[in-house]
Amino acid sequence: MEAMGWTINTVDYHTAGEPFRIVPQLPFEIAGDNVLAKRVNAATGPADTLRRLLVNEPRGHADMYGGFIVPPNDPGAHFGVLFWHKDGFSTACGHGTIALGAWAVRSGLVPAPDDGVTEVVIDVPSGRVTAQVTTLAGFIESVTFCNVPSYVAARKITVRTTDFGTLTVDVLWGGALYASLPARAAGLRITPSDLNQLIEAGRQIKAALADHPAARHPSEPRLDGIYGTIFHEEAESADGILAQRNVTIFADGQVDRSPCGSGTAVRVAALDDSGELVHGAELAHFSIVDSRFTASVLQRADEGVVVGVRGNAYPVAECTFTLDPRDELGLGFVLR
Repeated sequence: MEAMGWTINTVDYHTAGEPFRIVPQLPFEIAGDNVLAKRVNAATGPADTLRRLLVNEPRGHADMYGGFIVPPNDPGAHFGVLFWHKDGFSTACGHGTIALGAWAVRSGLVPAPDDGVTEVVIDVPSGRVTAQVTTLAGFIESVTFCNVPSYVAARKITVRTTDFGTLTVDVLWGGALYASLPARAAGLRITPSDLNQLIEAGRQIKAALADHPAARHPSEPRLDGIYGTIFHEEAESADGILAQRNVTIFADGQVDRSPCGSGTAVRVAALDDSGELVHGAELAHFSIVDSRFTASVLQRADEGVVVGVRGNAYPVAECTFTLDPRDELGLGFVLR
């Protein structure tokens, strides 16, 4: 197995509790003229083998997330990234973009002043995004993920689930397609005690939308498919601004511990569209573990609204991974 010859160095971060494992240097090249094409090609061959090595137990876990650093589409970006999770490669990842911005500045890949804002420009499969890294006295105070334009793709779609009855969801775009609905509509609360039911409801909603026209990107088939389900509810904010709590169930039952970066962007787009988030106002967006992002509309574009999602990311480890040729577990396993 090719993986037995690899020594893989990673830098691990967390963003609001959600892991992000960065692979700065790959032991192989991934074919493709741009990051979107590389994502397609990564689904087979050595890139997918490496993904499984780093996600699967005993090196990872069922809710692991990470990214491979690849060349950008053109010199206008600092680098590109392929986002991955236990089930494959995703088109967008806001919490990962926040982590990448912090990593790029901390590592010196993108020079930054001791005080100021530095833009880290990153090509992702869904387009070009930026991480605005704010430094103060040499420390990173915050990172704002500036997403591709987000918009409401469809409102009030009826889905029938096995265990939660008939539900009504909105489909939202923000680098990936999400189904979105109030948690109470499924008889649930966004609390760890309801986590298993939230996972099952998210899976059933995603499955029910698999062949729906709203699960298709309007112009790029390689971006088709419902990526995740966002359950939301009202929350209290000490700042006196609009506050919601959410949990995003993505891929095949993965749970975002953070408020979800691209998920936050689409919730802002939906609230802006409905008029619930007034022009210029911020959304305090809390996760199932009570971590927080703050987000607002930065500008309006023909395709939708450009949302900025502010949070921070912190290094947790630097690792070297190998696969012993005598290891009978090979690439490992996922146990959930």
